[in-house]
Amino acid sequence: MKKLKQTPAQIIKQAELEVKEYFEKIDEIRDFNQEKVLKAFQKNKIGEEHFYTVTGYGHDDIGREALDNVYADVFKAQKAIVRPHFVSGTHTLACVLFGILRYQDTLMSVAGSPYDTMDEIIGHKREGAHPECSLKGHGVDYIEVPLIDGISVDFGAISRRITPSTKMALIQRSRGYSLRHSISIKEIEQIVLTIKEKNPNTICFVDNCYGEFVEDREPLEVGADIIAGSLIKNPGGGIVEAGGYIAGRADLVDMCANRLTAPGIGSEGGAMFNQTRVMLQGFFMAPSVVSEAHKGARLAAKVFETVGFKTHPRSREDRTDLIQTIKFEDEKAQAAFCRALQKHSPVESYLTPIPDGVPGYEDKLIMAGGSFIEGSTLELSADGPVRPPYAVYMQGGLNYAHVKIALRGILEELGQED
Repeated sequence: MKKLKQTPAQIIKQAELEVKEYFEKIDEIRDFNQEKVLKAFQKNKIGEEHFYTVTGYGHDDIGREALDNVYADVFKAQKAIVRPHFVSGTHTLACVLFGILRYQDTLMSVAGSPYDTMDEIIGHKREGAHPECSLKGHGVDYIEVPLIDGISVDFGAISRRITPSTKMALIQRSRGYSLRHSISIKEIEQIVLTIKEKNPNTICFVDNCYGEFVEDREPLEVGADIIAGSLIKNPGGGIVEAGGYIAGRADLVDMCANRLTAPGIGSEGGAMFNQTRVMLQGFFMAPSVVSEAHKGARLAAKVFETVGFKTHPRSREDRTDLIQTIKFEDEKAQAAFCRALQKHSPVESYLTPIPDGVPGYEDKLIMAGGSFIEGSTLELSADGPVRPPYAVYMQGGLNYAHVKIALRGILEELGQED
């Protein structure tokens, strides 16, 4: 980091002035999405009776049914399944993949390698992995379409590699632990058109994690067949304790539901453990909370550009998710960033993050984020694999003011390191 000519507070104030022109557009997206969610609640006549829960098998749960219908209406889906039984975003994605793909089908990832936790699901060899449990172990073929220069989607290569056996195309909207661009709704539309032109039967599946409510359209509105995401990211509004959602074509959602539960049960069973009210409330809050995190990400990009770091996306680029990447090229600076963010968290601010192994990842990770819900990445957090270029992936922020406070503390910590 270059020597600071201003105090951290002055740097943040100046950066805020330079990015505020983008905040009006973020507010417009927030207002549009908030009204869309409100109309879905009104259409489905959400009432207090939907907050009660049933026990045991969970049969005839009108609250669970209403929750599914609200999600389906907001995401323009034929059907949705929203459950606390999904352990994580990765588990939700796995239910889609294993629910739909069969022996000798081909899965094609259209944007290079997907997120690290997908490796064992696909069947990439890794120490301690269980390849017999993977897609490859079930006879599903897998191919990747590399990115152009490791950054941009290669539409020509996608078109060339689609075949009659390409059952599903995986479109990971967010960047994961990479420096590629996140894929915008406009690009998703172009990907879907490219695929359907070559094989109309190929199922276009969008991993929607981190992307919900960042733009004014969602992937199903531009031709995707099915989407999935985590409730401890954007759609949970920062208050949902666990779970995930799948939405899209009814026949596909039913196949995924049968994978989550069992054939014959599908989406008709599963006690909600008194989580229906908080899931509905979190979804109602989500557009506004996402807009706060969106503003914080853009401010963070400008702040770190100002002090000499490379950021992805840049502060003036369009955004389609909440992840802000900062490259440090130095393990010490990466650790200092995470220490400072943890120190300025509302929960467990007294802890010091250290790199360690995490299930599903090959490299050690350093993770920071004193969140009210473990692993919630709509709350302000940061993490990254301890490997070159020693990037930190910052995401979330329940309110913009907290992001500003944390950024000031991070600049102070990095200044002490220098």
